Amino acid sequence: MKPLFSLLLAAASLCCAPAWSQTDAAYPTKPIRLVVPFPAGGATDLFARILSTKLGEQLGQTVIVDNKPGAGGAIGSDQVAKAAADGYTLLLATTSTHSVGPVLNPRLPYDTVRDFTPIAHVGNAPSIMLVPNSSPARTVKEWIALSRQQPGKLNYASSGNGTIVHLTAELFKAQAGLFLVHIPYKGTALAIPDLAAGQLDVLFDSLPTGLPHVREGRLRALGVTSLRRTPMAPELPAIAETLPGFESSTWFGLYGPRALPPALVARINTAANKALADADARERLARLGIEPEGGTPGQFAAMVAADLAKWKAVVVERKITLN
Repeated sequence: MKPLFSLLLAAASLCCAPAWSQTDAAYPTKPIRLVVPFPAGGATDLFARILSTKLGEQLGQTVIVDNKPGAGGAIGSDQVAKAAADGYTLLLATTSTHSVGPVLNPRLPYDTVRDFTPIAHVGNAPSIMLVPNSSPARTVKEWIALSRQQPGKLNYASSGNGTIVHLTAELFKAQAGLFLVHIPYKGTALAIPDLAAGQLDVLFDSLPTGLPHVREGRLRALGVTSLRRTPMAPELPAIAETLPGFESSTWFGLYGPRALPPALVARINTAANKALADADARERLARLGIEPEGGTPGQFAAMVAADLAKWKAVVVERKITLN
């Protein structure tokens, strides 16, 4: 019986293995769903629209953007975590969903490492330090000096407790040794009018949404939060030129569900890298203030791990909560 069982097992293996590899090789044979865990019209959604088109061209199949907002990105992320690992459901994740979210909300219905397969780091969007035109400060150094002269008198706006806008400001406070009052809003769009009116003193908005207000003369920009100057706004200094090592960017990355087959990961990663190298895509992303990235799944996973550790330290040290 033992030899017969071995023969049957070998035959089954020979029978099944080619079918699976053929399935991988044929991928994709139907449209792919790219879940965006935030509302339509925001930076993540706009990025997804560009990426989905170019990714679809590389894969030879339609990539459909599916907005599933709610709970800080947790609703859409949870859908992907529980989807079939067949390459037809992908997630466009961000710093908020996979670096900040798990630190601030340990009760998420998924594990951001265990329940997802990293595919590619597709972009970065630094933030921009905005002040009202009426502010006497015209440089980061002058703004820090102004704040130190009036401890507790100046404030900063955010898009809500625990958001990347909030954490960026707290990181700035910590590194500059400042005492500022936090005024949370339900989104930076609601804070912009008050900032322009001089009722707020500073806002670290994302470059894609903040830069147009500067270009149109409504606000003044003092610097960007990327480690070096960004080609999106080369005239602006990096805050790190004043505070060495200061850096805060929103990253964007492609994930699949847990246990996505390596062949499919490689296929999507290759397509994503080619999509990001497309001249038209790069030009359109530049207009959004997003810098295309790329690289291997391993490099993406390592970047997210380092980013999570960084923001966890800020959350713990500054005692930040969602309430």
